[in-house]
Amino acid sequence: MENCLFCKIIKGEIPSAKVYEDDEMLIFKDIAPQAKIHYLLILKEHFANIVEMTDEQAVTLARCLKKLSGMVDELGLQGGFRLVSNKGADACQSVEHLHIHILGGEKLSEKMA
Repeated sequence: MENCLFCKIIKGEIPSAKVYEDDEMLIFKDIAPQAKIHYLLILKEHFANIVEMTDEQAVTLARCLKKLSGMVDELGLQGGFRLVSNKGADACQSVEHLHIHILGGEKLSEKMA
Protein backbone atom coordinates (compact mmCIF):
# COMPACT_ATOMS: atom_id res chain seq x y z
CA MET A 1 0.00 0.00 0.00
CA GLU A 2 1.62 3.21 -1.13
CA ASN A 3 0.23 5.46 1.63
CA CYS A 4 0.70 3.04 4.53
CA LEU A 5 3.05 4.40 7.20
CA PHE A 6 4.35 0.94 8.13
CA CYS A 7 4.89 -0.08 4.51
CA LYS A 8 6.99 3.08 4.10
CA ILE A 9 9.00 2.12 7.21
CA ILE A 10 9.54 -1.38 5.78
CA LYS A 11 10.76 0.13 2.49
CA GLY A 12 13.14 2.45 4.36
CA GLU A 13 11.31 5.58 3.17
CA ILE A 14 10.65 6.59 6.79
CA PRO A 15 13.35 6.01 9.42
CA SER A 16 12.73 3.83 12.46
CA ALA A 17 14.73 2.61 15.44
CA LYS A 18 14.97 -0.99 14.25
CA VAL A 19 15.85 -3.66 16.78
CA TYR A 20 15.29 -6.69 14.53
CA GLU A 21 14.52 -7.44 10.88
CA ASP A 22 14.22 -10.54 8.73
CA ASP A 23 12.37 -11.49 5.55
CA GLU A 24 8.97 -11.64 7.27
CA MET A 25 8.96 -8.99 9.99
CA LEU A 26 10.42 -5.85 11.45
CA ILE A 27 10.60 -4.93 15.14
CA PHE A 28 11.28 -1.29 16.03
CA LYS A 29 10.87 1.09 18.96
CA ASP A 30 7.52 2.85 19.22
CA ILE A 31 7.84 6.64 18.87
CA ALA A 32 5.27 7.21 21.66
CA PRO A 33 6.18 4.53 24.22
CA GLN A 34 3.56 3.49 26.75
CA ALA A 35 5.99 1.41 28.84
CA LYS A 36 9.71 1.45 29.61
CA ILE A 37 10.13 -0.88 26.63
CA HIS A 38 7.63 -0.48 23.78
CA TYR A 39 8.33 -2.13 20.44
CA LEU A 40 6.15 -2.66 17.41
CA LEU A 41 6.28 -5.94 15.50
CA ILE A 42 5.02 -5.53 11.94
CA LEU A 43 4.75 -8.14 9.25
CA LYS A 44 6.26 -7.12 5.94
CA GLU A 45 3.17 -8.25 4.06
CA HIS A 46 0.46 -5.61 4.23
CA PHE A 47 -2.96 -6.45 5.61
CA ALA A 48 -5.04 -4.22 7.83
CA ASN A 49 -5.66 -6.30 10.94
CA ILE A 50 -5.98 -9.72 12.49
CA VAL A 51 -9.53 -10.18 11.16
CA GLU A 52 -8.45 -9.67 7.54
CA MET A 53 -5.50 -12.07 7.54
CA THR A 54 -5.54 -15.23 5.48
CA ASP A 55 -4.61 -18.68 6.78
CA GLU A 56 -1.15 -18.27 5.21
CA GLN A 57 -0.68 -14.89 6.90
CA ALA A 58 -1.73 -16.45 10.22
CA VAL A 59 1.03 -19.04 9.80
CA THR A 60 3.53 -16.23 9.11
CA LEU A 61 2.34 -14.35 12.19
CA ALA A 62 2.74 -17.51 14.28
CA ARG A 63 6.32 -17.93 13.01
CA CYS A 64 7.10 -14.32 13.90
CA LEU A 65 5.64 -14.67 17.40
CA LYS A 66 7.64 -17.86 17.91
CA LYS A 67 10.79 -16.03 16.83
CA LEU A 68 9.93 -13.22 19.27
CA SER A 69 9.74 -15.78 22.08
CA GLY A 70 13.38 -16.63 21.44
CA MET A 71 14.46 -12.97 21.54
CA VAL A 72 13.26 -12.15 25.06
CA ASP A 73 16.75 -11.68 26.51
CA GLU A 74 18.12 -9.53 23.72
CA LEU A 75 15.01 -7.32 23.78
CA GLY A 76 15.23 -6.80 27.55
CA LEU A 77 11.94 -8.56 28.27
CA GLN A 78 13.15 -11.20 30.78
CA GLY A 79 10.72 -10.04 33.48
CA GLY A 80 7.68 -10.44 31.23
CA PHE A 81 5.87 -8.59 28.50
CA ARG A 82 2.44 -7.86 27.06
CA LEU A 83 1.35 -8.22 23.44
CA VAL A 84 -1.45 -6.00 22.12
CA SER A 85 -3.04 -5.84 18.67
CA ASN A 86 -5.72 -3.23 18.09
CA LYS A 87 -8.45 -3.74 15.49
CA GLY A 88 -10.62 -0.88 14.32
CA ALA A 89 -11.66 2.55 15.51
CA ASP A 90 -13.11 1.47 18.87
CA ALA A 91 -9.74 -0.09 19.75
CA CYS A 92 -7.88 3.03 18.53
CA GLN A 93 -6.05 1.27 15.69
CA SER A 94 -4.09 4.19 14.27
CA VAL A 95 -2.37 2.45 11.33
CA GLU A 96 -4.28 0.10 9.04
CA HIS A 97 -1.42 -2.45 8.88
CA LEU A 98 -1.36 -5.35 11.32
CA HIS A 99 1.04 -4.57 14.14
CA ILE A 100 1.69 -6.04 17.54
CA HIS A 101 2.67 -3.80 20.44
CA ILE A 102 5.29 -5.40 22.69
CA LEU A 103 5.28 -3.75 26.12
CA GLY A 104 7.61 -4.55 29.01
CA GLY A 105 10.72 -3.61 30.92
CA GLU A 106 8.74 -2.75 34.04
CA LYS A 107 5.75 -3.88 36.10
CA LEU A 108 2.72 -3.19 33.90
CA SER A 109 -0.71 -2.20 35.15
CA GLU A 110 -3.21 -4.97 35.74
CA LYS A 111 -5.67 -2.86 33.76
CA MET A 112 -5.48 -3.39 30.03
CA ALA A 113 -6.87 0.03 29.18
